[in-house]
Amino acid sequence: MSTVLRFGERLPQFAVPVLNEREARAGAGILFLVAIVAFMNAWFYGDFAPTKLVVIGFFTDFLIRVLVNPKYAPSLVLGRIAVRRQQPEYVGAPQKRFAWLIGLVLAACMMYLVVFRNVRGPVNLLICALCLVLLFFESAFGICIGCTIYNWFNQEKAQLCPGNVCEPGERSEIQFVGFAQIAVVAIFFGGIVALASVVAGTPDPSAPGKVSPAAAESEAVRIAEAERCKVPDFAIALGHAEKWKLHNNCK
Repeated sequence: MSTVLRFGERLPQFAVPVLNEREARAGAGILFLVAIVAFMNAWFYGDFAPTKLVVIGFFTDFLIRVLVNPKYAPSLVLGRIAVRRQQPEYVGAPQKRFAWLIGLVLAACMMYLVVFRNVRGPVNLLICALCLVLLFFESAFGICIGCTIYNWFNQEKAQLCPGNVCEPGERSEIQFVGFAQIAVVAIFFGGIVALASVVAGTPDPSAPGKVSPAAAESEAVRIAEAERCKVPDFAIALGHAEKWKLHNNCK
């Protein structure tokens, strides 16, 4: 049982338990992909069923990571399979556990709001966006934001950080960014912004001529529907009026 309920692997060459950073990044990438698809589905089509399933999956995955053993978390198992041919990159387990505890707390909040209370508003939107940011930074850049926060609350600083950022040294030539590179990036984004204004000016043929509700609908039903679909002030203040109508099935 002790080999099941543990966090990280004990290797003789390291002073702290360790995890494979490549596996953790792969798991974060898998979760990010699933989460962004569910998020976009809810945002554009108002269908929250996939979001609820993803939230349940997130909560279960992080519960296993933090309270049982990361090696049995489904996303990390898939991540291990994906990077099985790559050389392991060992990182300290304590800061990872703290970071994943943050993920577990966020997943628990989403479970309460989205699954049990069926809430659709700015709070769960912000929590979901925060989860996506944390997952993206870890999978894309190898930056564990939760591990950075770990150092704020622990006198014993994190050890064995990805990329040896815990023990920074001199940067090599390949790590420096020159003026020409910055100029290319600026020109690239300037061109995208210019093209965006052109694309935005293209008329949308689907915009005019939307069909009104059936004339046979009774006055009482129409009044009740209008009251139900009254956009709340917070959605108007956020510029979220049309999305609120979509998410609440209001025409």
